[in-house]
Amino acid sequence: MGHLPMLIKKAVITAAHPDQRTLPLQTLVDRDGVKKSALQIVIEEVVKAGVEQIGLVICPGDQAAYLEAAGGHAGRLVFLEQHEPRGYGHAVYCAETFIGGEPFLLLVSDHLYDSTEVKNCAEQLIETAVAAKCPVSGVQSTHESKLPYFGAVGGHLLQGQQRLYLIENVIEKPTPTEAEQRLIVPGLRAGHYLCFSGMHVLTPKIMEILGNLISKAEPGGKIQLSAALGELSAKEQYLALEMQGHRYDLDAKYGLLIAQLGLALAGKERGEVLAQLVELLARSR
Repeated sequence: MGHLPMLIKKAVITAAHPDQRTLPLQTLVDRDGVKKSALQIVIEEVVKAGVEQIGLVICPGDQAAYLEAAGGHAGRLVFLEQHEPRGYGHAVYCAETFIGGEPFLLLVSDHLYDSTEVKNCAEQLIETAVAAKCPVSGVQSTHESKLPYFGAVGGHLLQGQQRLYLIENVIEKPTPTEAEQRLIVPGLRAGHYLCFSGMHVLTPKIMEILGNLISKAEPGGKIQLSAALGELSAKEQYLALEMQGHRYDLDAKYGLLIAQLGLALAGKERGEVLAQLVELLARSR
């Protein structure tokens, strides 16, 4: 990042994927027992981490639904339309003018996070990026059976650190053979790899890389963020943080159910939820 400070006051949340547009609008009950949209839970995560303004990348025509789902945080939103589904990297590039040459927090709208620390996952990531003065992606140790669903990174643990890695390779949805050849991270359990958790702190350099990829792509071609992140790792220090917490992918099979259970079991009504689960399990035998 050079001499520019890593002040993270803007976030970009992507919500334009044709198959996932309605997921952030779903209602869940948060850890405090309050009904909220998934989008509102994501927004509260980033606001607690110090973000002031949020660029929301949407399909044209979705603005009213997202304004309503944002609740009391609607005033923080700037809507950015992706007019054709050209991939995640292209969706991120739709926010180029919004970020205005500043570092930013990037999230997907269909992932929720439940931190096991006092600081939430966005705070953990931003704190790490500010201290390191470079881009940082959140990762989770993931079994090789899940590789078809995620981008993954290869690299090595930074000296003197427990959960912070220097990224050397990035591959989108690698095959087990690719992962074994290029993404082995010393210290991880056998058969496990570092996969993206859907949250990144990025520098404006990523927009320059994405712009170049878009200019070289075939008309209508898909632009993957992982390809740009791979280039980023070759151009500047780029780290991966194994965040302390759990990620819930709402788009997975039973994703909403698992996310709701995770939030409920982490909340103040854990005992009541467990009692109802035991009763349900007893009935289903």
